[in-house]
Amino acid sequence: MNFTGSTIVFVEIILYLLLMLGVGIYFSRKKLDHADFFLGGNKLPGWALAFSERATGESAYMFLGAVGFIYVTGLSGIWILSGMFFGIIASWFFLAKRFMKETKKHQVYTLTDYIAVKFPNHSNIIRWLSAIIMVTFFTCYLAAQFSGVGKTLYSFSGLDITIGTTAIALIIIAYACMGGFMSVVWTDTIQSFLMVAAFIIVPIAGYFEIQQADLSISSSLSSMGNGTDSWIGGLTGLALGAMLFTNISWFFGWLGGQPQLSSRFMALKDEKDLRTGQIVAVVWTLIVYVGAFLSAIFASVIYQQGTIEDAEMILPHMVFDLLPPWIAGIILAGILAAIMSTASSQLLVITTSVSEDIVHKAMGMEITSRTLVKISRIITILAGLIGIVVSLASGSIIYSMVSFAWAGVGNTFSVVILLIFFWKKTSGTGIVATIITGFFSAILWSISPLEAIISAKAATFFICLIVGIVVSLLYPEKKVHSANTAFLVK
Repeated sequence: MNFTGSTIVFVEIILYLLLMLGVGIYFSRKKLDHADFFLGGNKLPGWALAFSERATGESAYMFLGAVGFIYVTGLSGIWILSGMFFGIIASWFFLAKRFMKETKKHQVYTLTDYIAVKFPNHSNIIRWLSAIIMVTFFTCYLAAQFSGVGKTLYSFSGLDITIGTTAIALIIIAYACMGGFMSVVWTDTIQSFLMVAAFIIVPIAGYFEIQQADLSISSSLSSMGNGTDSWIGGLTGLALGAMLFTNISWFFGWLGGQPQLSSRFMALKDEKDLRTGQIVAVVWTLIVYVGAFLSAIFASVIYQQGTIEDAEMILPHMVFDLLPPWIAGIILAGILAAIMSTASSQLLVITTSVSEDIVHKAMGMEITSRTLVKISRIITILAGLIGIVVSLASGSIIYSMVSFAWAGVGNTFSVVILLIFFWKKTSGTGIVATIITGFFSAILWSISPLEAIISAKAATFFICLIVGIVVSLLYPEKKVHSANTAFLVK
């Protein structure tokens, strides 16, 4: 890209970042209480929450990790997207309504707080364990997003990864700190439109390039070898079963266990907003997933394997190679949007886990609503800075980091939520055992040889499910005869 083209792209990116900061500044000027900062105070429309949930759910993983994965593996990469799509359907159509009603019933602001109030005999240990796990895994998840920022900027400008990562991360920290959940949702809504635009424009540009160069999609995929031209990757028997099961296992992480996504369901006002959200979520996901798959397949036709040093950078490479600068700048903003929306939501999860679940509830500190917001903002800044350090120190691979966090948080807490929602014999001891099992299972399975056979995402879900059921049967819940004492914000 020439100097003029680079200048156009940079100007568009700067304008986009200023817009995000502007949203944060706007909400920082409002008098937010803790209900507004943590969950929007039931003031957000269903369509905005749906856009936010979808933008948050599809992070650097979708634009960089998943597209890069499909670029390398070929047609069989469809099974990852299939597993995730059905998980999204399940969460919006079978779990969202339950989340909405339970939130209003128990007057809670976080996923951890909801789990804790359901089991008052174990409330404090649940809060402490959940906070430790969420902070641990979401710091890795946050670091993966920050790494995606640095790699994206470097891919087209050569900007030092440390500088790019730090600069964008500080902007994310700033608007998340200033406006909390309110600013995160509205910035997500803007970002979600950019993401849709990206996955409409890029595959169209790729298709025209293939037609112009008179390339054959089927022949190109066949020449790549390794089963890239097969929907099942050229596998049979146990190998095929393991591949399908591992890829589709992303499904389990969508079943209520991702707090940055479940919080959008908890913030819904009524069933009318829920129905609007369901329609928006399904249409948005179909456009983005089809666009992501086609972008990756077309990229594998246009660029032979090995010509791109980092497969996760194939989409930015494609954007700047095929599109004029002013469009490329918009698409790059869309990639950054995906990263920033997820990072800000994960940052908010870390913040609420510490400030609401630990400082306020577990430690029982009676503080004013405004003071709690101030504490939350300080924690947001500290957590963001730690995320930057981890990102720069790890040099993380986005796909692996997200997959690891997905197992540790998403699949563990999905089991917890499913047990609470649909099995009356679930006990507090069973939930505690499930959370502890999920933490160690995700770590130990990920570093063991078993990971090459079955992903930790699938293994963690079923191990946790078995443990939760068995321990709940062995140690049933005891009835609480005295009123549950709640710490209220003054």
